[in-house]
Amino acid sequence: MKRPFFRRCGNAGAFSPTDQAVVDQFRATLTALRNPQPWTPGSAQDIAVRVGPFVERAHTRPGDDHGPDMIAVALVHPDTPHAAAYLHGRQLRYTDRGWLRCQTTAILGFWQPGYAMLTHAAAGLPLPDDLGMELAHYALYIEARKRDDSLDGYTLLRLGPYTQTRHAQQDHDRITAALDGQKTTLIPGYRVGARYAPFDVSDHQLFADPYEADAVVLLAAALEGVSA
Repeated sequence: MKRPFFRRCGNAGAFSPTDQAVVDQFRATLTALRNPQPWTPGSAQDIAVRVGPFVERAHTRPGDDHGPDMIAVALVHPDTPHAAAYLHGRQLRYTDRGWLRCQTTAILGFWQPGYAMLTHAAAGLPLPDDLGMELAHYALYIEARKRDDSLDGYTLLRLGPYTQTRHAQQDHDRITAALDGQKTTLIPGYRVGARYAPFDVSDHQLFADPYEADAVVLLAAALEGVSA
């Protein structure tokens, strides 16, 4: 019995452009996992962090990215900064998490495009409620500094934690307006001003809760205590 004759197609084994893109992405993922780029504290580059069984891209917060055990990060869509990535990120809850405390042991290394395949976004899944990271809130420090441009001075008032950055911005602007024209006259020899800083959980007892009282009223009370 004769076997049927099959002609081998000259294009056998060739990938379509779509299939080739998937293969290239898979190879990039293997390369990223096999050759992670070690994270260096204080670097401005995005990092890859573990979130459960997934890997996510994260921005580090300048000034709060040096810690040996914990730093502040914000999770972002893997295709950032493209507009489509922002819209997709909103759908998957990437844009409403704010700054988070990330253990440095969860950092795989600097972000590489090959990690994108391992994200929640690639799986079409929203970020979970429990990310395994606590919020990294901001604080406001109202300080009196020597007018000779030295670093000598002291802190009048600590406000925090702010659960949203915009709330800290609003109080900063209100305090700055209240101090307008008086920064160098309220305390002789000193200049009074407000600055942002990460909220230090270990010193929580030193902070006034900005959601329980008006920030400007708290400032007035602090200044009254100095002049009393």
